Amino acid sequence: MPADILQEKQQVHKLVDCLAPRQVTAVRGLLEAMLDPVSLSIAAAPTEDEQITAETAAALDKARASLDRGEGIPHEDILREFGLTSRA
Repeated sequence: MPADILQEKQQVHKLVDCLAPRQVTAVRGLLEAMLDPVSLSIAAAPTEDEQITAETAAALDKARASLDRGEGIPHEDILREFGLTSRA
């Protein structure tokens, strides 16, 4: 491993040692996501470049307005529909 990479890793270790416990948990999650093959594939995927049609834009506007009026489906109802429970 090149010396500059070893120095970088040592610096990262020093920084991690300075973190508060909650920050360590957050950084661990970030590192796990960075090393997860699925996350890496998603991060490397090309961005969507398809144009939104006027019809789709109107449907999105209608949906957002419905949510603004409080007409959305409660999270608990969706979970129940699929036989799931929330983790608390």
